[in-house]
Amino acid sequence: MEVIKISQLNAKYNEHLAIKNINLNINSHEYLCLVGKNGSGKSTLLKAITGLIKKDSGNIDFKINKSDVAYLAQNNMTDENFPATAKEIIMTGNQKHHIKPFYTKANEEAFKNIVKKLKIENITNKKIGDLSGGQRQRVLLARTLISNPKILLLDEPCSGLDSSTIKTFYNILDELYLTTDITIIMATHDLQNLSNPNIRIVSLEQEIIFDGNIQEYISKEK
Repeated sequence: MEVIKISQLNAKYNEHLAIKNINLNINSHEYLCLVGKNGSGKSTLLKAITGLIKKDSGNIDFKINKSDVAYLAQNNMTDENFPATAKEIIMTGNQKHHIKPFYTKANEEAFKNIVKKLKIENITNKKIGDLSGGQRQRVLLARTLISNPKILLLDEPCSGLDSSTIKTFYNILDELYLTTDITIIMATHDLQNLSNPNIRIVSLEQEIIFDGNIQEYISKEK
């Protein structure tokens, strides 16, 4: 089932035409990676999908509720002195367009399930600044996933992390893909650490220059 249909999309970033004539159909339970050099338009495309930047022309047609789309930005938390525990940060993912006065039993149950899935039960009461970069990124992923989105957008989620942490993070995404119906759309440079053979690669140079399976892309680039 199609979840997003993008037609003839053009968008600027800092007055520069970052993506042009993007035509892309994304289906339910796809694992799609956006690749390309810096400035190729990966982040702009993700931000256009989320509505963080305005498109100049074209259409982005959602076949699901936009509230079912979650976004994990690059360098989502840089302030290591932020006075909150991992749990407090994760629980804010239950908030949509308003702040609830309290969390429900269902929210607490969702919290228990997501921290177990991401194997971070032992750090939930620690301050975010006391965690390693990989732990912080898993906390932010948990915050993104706690509302049970149908589409997960990730913008270079492993930027600045070491190789071992990157592999662990991608293993978590693989497990998420295998055990749920979520659609994953991720901008990344780290194809060498991806092991899922079902991944669809969309390569950008402002326009789409490749759209196909990861194995086809790797063979083409050799």
